[in-house]
Amino acid sequence: MIQQAKERIVIIGFGPVAASLVEGLLPGAAAGTIELTVVSSEKHLAYNRVLLAELAIGSTRAEHLGMVDETRLLAAGVILRMGRTVKRVDRSRRHVLFEDAAPLGYDRLVFATGARPTIPPLNGLNFDPHADAQLPQGVLALRTIEDAENLNGVLQGSGRVLVLGGGILGIEAALAMAESGHHPVLIHHGPAPLGRVVDADGGKLLIRNLRDAGVEVISEARATGIQKDETAFTGLITQTHGVIEGAALVLSTGVRARTELASSCGLGVNRGIKTNEHLAADTEHRIFAIGDCAEVAGQAPMGLLAPGWAQAGWLAQYMLNTPAPGPADPTLHDPIDLAPPALESSDVLMLKGQGIELTAGGNISDGLWDESGSQVTVYADPAAGKYLKMVSQAGVLTGFLAMGLPRTSAELVLSYERGSSLPADRSTLLRLDDPGTLEPVSAPGPDDQLCRCSGATHGQVAHAVESGCTTVAEVGTACRAGTGCGGCRAVIEEMLKMPVPA
Repeated sequence: MIQQAKERIVIIGFGPVAASLVEGLLPGAAAGTIELTVVSSEKHLAYNRVLLAELAIGSTRAEHLGMVDETRLLAAGVILRMGRTVKRVDRSRRHVLFEDAAPLGYDRLVFATGARPTIPPLNGLNFDPHADAQLPQGVLALRTIEDAENLNGVLQGSGRVLVLGGGILGIEAALAMAESGHHPVLIHHGPAPLGRVVDADGGKLLIRNLRDAGVEVISEARATGIQKDETAFTGLITQTHGVIEGAALVLSTGVRARTELASSCGLGVNRGIKTNEHLAADTEHRIFAIGDCAEVAGQAPMGLLAPGWAQAGWLAQYMLNTPAPGPADPTLHDPIDLAPPALESSDVLMLKGQGIELTAGGNISDGLWDESGSQVTVYADPAAGKYLKMVSQAGVLTGFLAMGLPRTSAELVLSYERGSSLPADRSTLLRLDDPGTLEPVSAPGPDDQLCRCSGATHGQVAHAVESGCTTVAEVGTACRAGTGCGGCRAVIEEMLKMPVPA
């Protein structure tokens, strides 16, 4: 009896999306039909980058960020080659090449190389968009466990930390440091942080709230370089504010897809590795790309866990059920009987921490008196830290910004994502946050999203609870809810307290 050879699947990269793909392929590895190898330049197994700020301030430990069970992977036969850098991919021989190791053969290859931090073109920094920058001591991007540990060392010495960038990650890092008693400085080039989602009045309130939370905010800054002494970073040089002194600089200025390996072996790249709607980067469907490094069907990488995990789940099922092309089979292997993975992802943004509650979605650029056909409603109570702007077309919400109004925010998120009509009298929404009333908030349906990191719905979490899950961790194992930023943990805990139907 001739034993069928195992299919060799190699995954380059081992972040959260690659971990999800490995999990999906475990049945094939355990059954002996797949020889699954994971190669990563990092020495750590897949971990949750969302929680790096918590590691930096010392509120969690590195081992608590892990997203895979190494013992379980090894028991299933998964080969882990950690701390190994791939030099090149030889597509003609189907080899992954290393500087100091024998070539690794593959039948199918998956790029899950993720994204690297965008390094701004500042004097004193190594600006190369296609390579990992060698940053001076004291300058980091909070993208790896090593970055977080280095920042923790600065914070232990009570050093002043500068955060360059006014996006959600920079704000959350600054808030985490402020919450632990440090004195971060958030520096950005626009009139207000989160400039793409806040308007002028909302931005002013956000700045005030950040300062009240212990974050110094420097707006309209034009950084030009860094200042160093003989050993490390000492300050950020700006055109507008002179030298802003600090013991460390955290760069939070965006990310760029890692496409160099794919480009060097002849694959198409743009904002990411170019794939078709079925995630294939070549015409034979031997090579795939998923997650932050993939430009799927012309759509730029989303930078979110939910679509990456959806891609990983789809690709695992496809690989388990569709064999790789044979050695001399040039024909296309188009999975025409399998719908492509869904690319939809909500653009709702949520910021919570240190007494700040901000939720936004869609486009709020229309003004009160613009002749755009939109209805614009604004409510402001700066003394109470409350602000609300809603933009609608034909009664349907197209954009909103809510600050200090958590129950109203929850209602607007549901309305925005469902595409349902707003009440004719918009002011009735404000009653939801009136402490003197008990206006009910619309109950989420089973298809409404609960976890914004994983995309898990209220129905999926309810099913996990009904199936016997008794902890947030068990729910996370069942449907991934609560395994990202942790913002939905409180809701999951409440659902766990509810009686399970008999």
